[in-house]
This record gives sequence, C-alpha cells and structure tokens, in this order.
Amino acid sequence: MNLHNYIIGRWTPHEGEGIPQFNAITGERIGTCGSEGIDYAAVLDYGRRVGGAALRKMTFQERGRMLKALALHLNEIKDKYYKISYWTGATKADSWIDIDGGIGTLFAYASLRRKFPDSPFCVDGETAKLSKEGTFIGHHIMVPKHGVAIHINAFNFPIWGMLEKLSVNLFAGVPAVVKPSEITSYLAEAMVRDIIASGIIPEGALQLINGSGIGILDPVTSQDVVTFTGSASTGRMLKALPQIIENAVPFNMEADSLNAAILGEDALPGTPEFDLFIKEVRREMTAKTGQKCTAIRRIFVPENLVEDVQTALRKELAKTTLGDPQAEGVRMGALVSKGQQEEVRRRLEELTRSSQVVYGDIEQYEVVGAQKDKGAFFPPVLLRNDDPFHNQDTHHIEAFGPISTIMPYRDLEGAIALANMGKGSLVSTICTYDHRISREYVMGAAAYHGRILVLNRDSGRESTGHGSPMPLLVHGGPGRAGGGEEMGGIRGVKHYLQRTAIQGHPTDIGAITGVYQYGGKQIEKDVHPFRKHFEDLEIGETLWTHKHTVTEADIANFANVSGDNFYAHVDATSLEGTPFERRVAHGYWVLSKAAGMFVEPRKGPVMLNYGLEECRFTKPVYPGMTIGVRLTVKEKIAQEKRDENDVPKGIVKWLVDVYDETGETVAIATILTMVRKASQTP
Repeated sequence: MNLHNYIIGRWTPHEGEGIPQFNAITGERIGTCGSEGIDYAAVLDYGRRVGGAALRKMTFQERGRMLKALALHLNEIKDKYYKISYWTGATKADSWIDIDGGIGTLFAYASLRRKFPDSPFCVDGETAKLSKEGTFIGHHIMVPKHGVAIHINAFNFPIWGMLEKLSVNLFAGVPAVVKPSEITSYLAEAMVRDIIASGIIPEGALQLINGSGIGILDPVTSQDVVTFTGSASTGRMLKALPQIIENAVPFNMEADSLNAAILGEDALPGTPEFDLFIKEVRREMTAKTGQKCTAIRRIFVPENLVEDVQTALRKELAKTTLGDPQAEGVRMGALVSKGQQEEVRRRLEELTRSSQVVYGDIEQYEVVGAQKDKGAFFPPVLLRNDDPFHNQDTHHIEAFGPISTIMPYRDLEGAIALANMGKGSLVSTICTYDHRISREYVMGAAAYHGRILVLNRDSGRESTGHGSPMPLLVHGGPGRAGGGEEMGGIRGVKHYLQRTAIQGHPTDIGAITGVYQYGGKQIEKDVHPFRKHFEDLEIGETLWTHKHTVTEADIANFANVSGDNFYAHVDATSLEGTPFERRVAHGYWVLSKAAGMFVEPRKGPVMLNYGLEECRFTKPVYPGMTIGVRLTVKEKIAQEKRDENDVPKGIVKWLVDVYDETGETVAIATILTMVRKASQTP
C-alpha cells in the first residue's frame, strides 16, 4: 500500500522509493509514503485561494454545522479506523482516545457555534468610548486570516492530533495543510480519504502531505499559521527558520514534556486518594505504551511513602499483559516502531546512570499473541531516584515510552520545586483531599504547567484523567512544553483570527459589525417590532415607548410582590451614609416596568424570553421621576432547525435603554427573545 498525497484538489502518488512504514506488532511492511517533488508554494497558494475563499464566505454558524455533519459522518464509519489503528501498536482503549477523542473534538467545536454570531467574523470585547459626546468610538473585530494553517503532527495520535487542530481552524474559517508523521500517516490518510469523499468540507479546505514534508514551511507568509506537535528540539529548529521570523508567522508549539504527578502528604495508604494516585500513574505509564505527550514521567511522593508507592505500583504494573492488542487479555501494545524502540532504550540507559530500576526488565518479558523480536514491544519500567535535587537527569531526559521515576520529597515546598524543575510541562497532577495542599501547589506550580489536575475522591469518579486534554481547555505549556496553546474553546479559535481595531461613529461601527452600537442612528417604524418576524427586523430598529411617572406605591407594591424588602427601598429612615437621598425604586422593578412598557401583549412572532445577557443600573430612580424606554434591535442570530418538525426561528438581542425625564439613562440591559421566521407562523 503506497500512500498518496491529497494536494491541489487531487490524490497524487509520491515520487521515488518513498519512506517504508511497518506494522508495529508484526514488523511487516505496510507500504510507503513520500513527499518528494511537491511544489509547496502551489499547495499553499491553492489552499489560500480556493479553500480559504470558500470558508471565509461561510458564517460561524455554517462552519459549526459543517463540523457537526463531519463528526456525525466519521462517527458512523469509525470502526474501520480501529482496524488500521492496531497496526500502530495501539490497544482498543488506546485507539478510543485517538479516534473517538478526535471525533469528539469535532463535536465540541461544532457546539461552540452557539457562542458566535451568524456572520463570517466576530466582535471582540466591549466598545471603547473615545470621545466626550460618544460620536467617536472604537471596537475590535476578529476576521479569518487569509492564509493556511500548516499542521505538523506527531506519530502517536494520527487522528486526534489531526482533528483537534482541524476542528479549530476550520471553525475559524482558515484552510489547512496537514503533515502527519511519516511513521503512522497511513491511519491519517484513511480518514482524510473519507473526509474528502464526503463532500462536507469545501474543496481546498484540507490538503494532506504524507511524507517528510521537507520544505513545507519555505513559502509561508504572514497570513499563515504553523502548529507543531513533537519533540522540543525539532520544534525549536522549525520555529527559528528565517521565513518564520521574517514574516512574523504565528507558530504554536506543543512539545513532549516531563509531566509530574504529586501524592499529597495526606494521601496515606488506605485512603481513596492513594488508590486513585496509583491507578492514575499506572494508566499513564501504560496507555499508548507511554507514548503520550501528557504521560506521567515523574512521580513525587512524601519520603515516608516511597516504599508504599513503589510496592503498590509494582503490583499494579504486574497486571499489565503485553502483546498483540487484538489478543484476549492484552492491556498494552507495542511502541510505534523499531526505531522508537531503540530510542526509548537509549533514553533508559541515560536515566539509569542516576536512577535504579525497581520494576521491569527490558530483556526478560513475555509477549502474548506476537513474536517479541518482530514487534516494537517494550515492557513497563519503573525507576527510583532517591536524590532528585542532586541527580537531575530525571528532570531533563524523557524516554517516550512506558517509563516513569519515583522520587521523594520532604515537604510541599520541596514537591513544588521538584515539579517545576522540569522547566515547563503540559500537565501535572496533585492528588490530595486537603484544600490547603491543593491551593498551595497550584499557586506555586501554575506558572510552570499548562494544566493542573486536582484529583481526589470527589472528582475521581468523573475525572477525565491526567493525560486527557479537553477541547474547551487549553492544551499546551510553558518552557520545555513549547509555550503554545491548542484548543481552549474560544481562545483556540482566536489563534486563527486577526484582531483589528476599528474606529468611527457608532452608526458606522454598527453597520460594519452587524451589532447596534449605543449612540448610533435609531430607526423608528410604524409596526411594533414584536409584530415582526426574525428576517424582517432591522439592526438599529427602535421602539420608543410611552412614559411612566414613578410613585411610592410602585415601590411598595413591588416589595410586597417580590419579597425584596431591602432597607433602601422600604425604610427612608435608614439612608444616612448611603448614596440615596430617599427611598429608591428597585432596580428589578425598573427593568420589569420597562418590559411592561415595551412588550406587545398580542400573540405574534415572538415566542419567548430567552434570557438576560447584561444589565446595569446607572442612576437611582426616585418617586416623581418619569421613565421611558428605547428598545433597539441590537443583534440577530439565526438558529438551525433541530429536526423537520422544528419551528424556523432565531435569537434577537435587544438593547433596553431606560431613561428619565432629563434623557439620562437610568438602566441599560441586553435581553434575548426567540422569534419565528416568516416561513412558518401559526
């Protein structure tokens, strides 16, 4: 099986002999891949012109629905990928992380569309008032970059590593060129073939390079984005390329790191925390045969518990059956290749210069359902370093396999210092039921770790674990871990967007952003806006209501109905030392009265009140004051139909501006209503 590259709209065989790929379990040759002769300038140009142009025409809502459709499609056919994933040495549980985890990330970013407008771009942050009268304001918009996202991925997660990046850049409106590792790209290619064949994403939105990719970064421009997952040394070399520096190309790096797990001083043998800690360390050592960028490499325990932890871990690791992942009872497969097997062996030799092996023998071990000499097998190895402040190899050398080192600490301050000696990691875990310990650890270690898991009996049942990055949280870390951030929900999307400040009159800024800006031109119509369907409402359309003079009875009645008898509303004798001159109307009465003034009581296209997004009470309202309301269409977000019987509708955001007889605003809020579209009305 010789792999093809998908470039410039077609599947293209590689030139030359190519790079051989092998089954990690049997050692049999799978096929070859290669990227010699590829015109990368043409590939990137095609992505920018064809894929980028198509994606930028789509709104966030449309891109989100595209991701959902793709996730559903891949989920239906995912069993085929499990069969191929066995060739990488992965067990079914390992493959679940890769395959279902990747598809799950697509679903997560598809759902994120609800936090974005129904437009190709979004506004960021709050409006900045730049002039005294409010006729000159500033805002920030975020638009898709006009380049290509170039994803250089590692060998350990051929699918998740691809989809967790694609989910974000496609949702942001930027096309991608994916370069998986040449060791396991056969699995990535299998999925890309199905993605392309589905027709769900636009042409040019995804291209695939299966070989070494040498030269892929030569034609990058300032509009492109590069993401890299792999070794820190390779990442630093790529990040320092002249074209990356000269063009100020955003470079997101997620590198393998020396992640740590710390057992709290309170987590004694027999406590749930001790058991959870042992289980978590064993899982992180053996899942994916330890080939996870988030795997636990360093184990820090109170010095009086070293023997207990060592004994418990040896017992747990002894339950790990090594062999062919398809054989019954096997819990750990092989490393990804013979080359990786030799690399891990070399790293182990380096680590044993200052640490002793307390479990595992890389020469004497059993393999089930396969031939040990044919596959890239490597047994779990547990090391012990009794002087981690002096013997520092453990904090510098990573064996990217099922190897971890136990080290003692004297007190929490020492544990924090040791955890931070890794010079930056993707994740660390503190296992404790003592809030003082967890807080002190987080405060002392957060600057050195991209993510911290607090694991105990309360979180343990539903915890996703030390080694599982989640789509809505950042995946990355400082220092050795690369200094990058992947995923992270909305934060990740913004990595592919250009933030630009725009300045002008509120009316102009509103016209550009599609969001009404306070002080902008307001449009008065003859028909009450609650009588209009979603598509007929115009941004800036405003209803001026009748007015109402506030009375003492209004305040007393609201206090009785609501039960809100706060002294400022009901006791005029208690106002000394307060900002109030006399009894003041409840803020929620002002808002409720405003609703009563602007609501159209007859049945119409407005289906329901969807919520309150923001509200501020800016001036006290006293009896005798007269208030009115300006109700303005602020923003419109179309909603998709959940099924064929669902009512076509959208969400309308309204600016509720309550003002007094002087014209000064006393309360301002944004409310949301669900409004029918004209295509279906009872």
